[in-house]
Amino acid sequence: MWRQRLTERYPFINQVPLRNHDDALHLNWCELTVTDTKGKVVFRKAWVTSHHLHAGTVVVIATVGRTRSKIENENNNVLKNQGDHFEHNFGHGKQHLANLLATLIVLAYLIHTTLDWIDVYYRTVRGLLPSRRTFFEHLRALLQYLWFESWDHLLKFMLNELEGKIPDTG
Repeated sequence: MWRQRLTERYPFINQVPLRNHDDALHLNWCELTVTDTKGKVVFRKAWVTSHHLHAGTVVVIATVGRTRSKIENENNNVLKNQGDHFEHNFGHGKQHLANLLATLIVLAYLIHTTLDWIDVYYRTVRGLLPSRRTFFEHLRALLQYLWFESWDHLLKFMLNELEGKIPDTG
């Protein structure tokens, strides 16, 4: 297997003023630039930090920054694009409504993740549908018009309609 050789560079500078004034806040800046063997830049990202940077810490700071960005992007993209409707809701309410709505969305996501781990009916239904968004659309439509005795009753109904059988839970 052929692997491409990449070069990483970590330029950094300490005590950079945030703006051009005497009373400006000073931060420490670092960058990660990854180039291929031809010198083409394949990745570039910069971060600011309050931690003092030197040759021994700049790689760690850049790695942490890159990991944090990856985690935020993956989590937020799932919440925004997979049916949970997690969007910026700045300005809603007088004090804490935006935080409450965000908390409820994250709580719902955690409940659905837990169901995926422990509920065979839920996991099977989700596997038969193309996306989380489709699953939520089906739930919304069914619950709008039909009454179900329990969560299991709802999921068994969905399974019967989707594949014509109920999986063995034993």
